Amino acid sequence: MIDWSSCPAVERNPQRVNGGWVFRGTRLPVAALFQNLEDGAQLSDFLEWFPGVTREQARTVFEHAAHSMEAP
Repeated sequence: MIDWSSCPAVERNPQRVNGGWVFRGTRLPVAALFQNLEDGAQLSDFLEWFPGVTREQARTVFEHAAHSMEAP
């Protein structure tokens, strides 16, 4: 499981989305990005469907996930 606490593109608020990790400034769960990609969407599709998420936020989430997978 990825520790999102040090990722600047996301936030967690116990009063929103059941305290799950969301893209900063939105109510969109981070997991939605990965779920949409798994279902065959392109990043450009995702960003069009969810305009509150920026390309920079998505890039930061990808980088954070990749670095988390490298950690022992």
